[in-house]
Amino acid sequence: MDEHVLIYDTTLRDGTQGEQINFSAEEKLRIAQKLADLGVQYIEGGWPGSNPKDIRFFQMAKEAKVKGARLTAFGSTRKANILPEKDPNLKALLQAETLTITIFGKCWDLHVTEILGVPLEENLGMIFDSIKYLKSKGKEVIFDAEHFFDAYKANPQYTLKTIQAAISGGADTIVLCDTNGGTMVRDLKEIVATARESLPGTPLGIHTHNDCGLAIANSIAAVEVGVKMVHGTINGYGERCGNADLISVIANLQLKMGKKCIDDSKIKHLTEISRYVSDIANMPPLNERPFVGRSAFAHKGGVHASAILKNPLAYEHIEPGTVGNKRRVLVSDLSGKSNIEYKANEMGLALGGNSYDSQKIVKEIKQMEDQGYQFDAAEGSLELLMKKTTGQFREPFSLLSLRVINEKNKDGQSISQATIKISVGEEEELTAAEGNGPVNAIDNALRKALIKFYPRIQEMRLVDFKVRVLEGSAGTAARVRVLIESRDGKDIWNTVGVSENIIEASWQALVDSIYFKLSKD
Repeated sequence: MDEHVLIYDTTLRDGTQGEQINFSAEEKLRIAQKLADLGVQYIEGGWPGSNPKDIRFFQMAKEAKVKGARLTAFGSTRKANILPEKDPNLKALLQAETLTITIFGKCWDLHVTEILGVPLEENLGMIFDSIKYLKSKGKEVIFDAEHFFDAYKANPQYTLKTIQAAISGGADTIVLCDTNGGTMVRDLKEIVATARESLPGTPLGIHTHNDCGLAIANSIAAVEVGVKMVHGTINGYGERCGNADLISVIANLQLKMGKKCIDDSKIKHLTEISRYVSDIANMPPLNERPFVGRSAFAHKGGVHASAILKNPLAYEHIEPGTVGNKRRVLVSDLSGKSNIEYKANEMGLALGGNSYDSQKIVKEIKQMEDQGYQFDAAEGSLELLMKKTTGQFREPFSLLSLRVINEKNKDGQSISQATIKISVGEEEELTAAEGNGPVNAIDNALRKALIKFYPRIQEMRLVDFKVRVLEGSAGTAARVRVLIESRDGKDIWNTVGVSENIIEASWQALVDSIYFKLSKD
């Protein structure tokens, strides 16, 4: 294993600048502890001089004592023409009582003269004075050289003067920031290499944004030319197009390049923390996210599935469990019998000794997908179909009749009522229920009818309901696909229904969700 690369997480500050990303102080504390458990060395908690929530977070963090990482407060250099000890931002940084403080300063002359509106020499003083003052208080100081790469391309002499001011002030690490996210990989490597030659012995870090889709690549490229600290966020959350995704950064550096970022035993938790932060952020996890997405090791084509049955290395760059993920073989109209045999083995489903059963299932799936079904998005319905096709499933109840009434009164209120009659064995049950829509009413009525026969129905709930029109040219008579996601205390499963009648399609998906629950129990 090569030298260590320090991981600096800014999810709790830079990540929250992403659109629709917001964490409470309590949520930030929970994420910080998860990051510390993962082995991240630096956790930037926020900007205590900018808002009350971040002030409260640092107060809570002092009491909670997040262990295993250096909690870091973030802020700017002193304002122009003011002593550092009088600057309210620097005072707030010190009041956070973190061992490490990160401050950013302007390196681009365009920002100094046009945005800040101060003389170039005054900006150098702002950088020097701020860092020297914080160092006099016993702090480790990291300097974020904002817009470093744009600045260097525009005026390299002045840009390096700002870095020298930070070093003269006592900065422990200089972080080169691609703040606009527009630097190409080749240019970034050249500039970092030149900066290293100009700043011998100075520890360098990299902070990249993803505006050109190159944040991860640029971070890795910087490490290749000697950078020892990488900034980023979990899942790449951040302003505009986001920051470098630390999940991919860590996985690539440690698994592909032999750079030690975190303890080897912690790598398997990357999928867990990606989904944990996604859940708290209330952002759906990206299936296609490298290493940790649900689709990262999903195989749909029959040729692919056949190959991984023989040797997973044929279509997987690493073993999925290395990062806490798992292999998935999907079934669709692109599938062959290898997909079916893999899924049957995964489900513990017995197929015939020859390939007749798998070929029969493949034929059925291809016909149904031609009608609009989508089994790679509805593995609950797929399992039921496979069991039905091979005679290994018996329906736990039968529908005798169903009536749905929708009423809209003079006040504009809509009321839906479903009346349902089912049979379970020799017994029949008739019941009715209301809902806030026809599907909800059917769901309530069906559960009400089944509860005395199958009490564990109470454990499951519908968590997502999606409708897609399959052929828009038919207008309101078009065929629709309904996808339902359900869960209980242990599992999540998806089911599908297709029909020209949205109520019928919903019924198919709803019944499959209940069939699947009863089948697995």
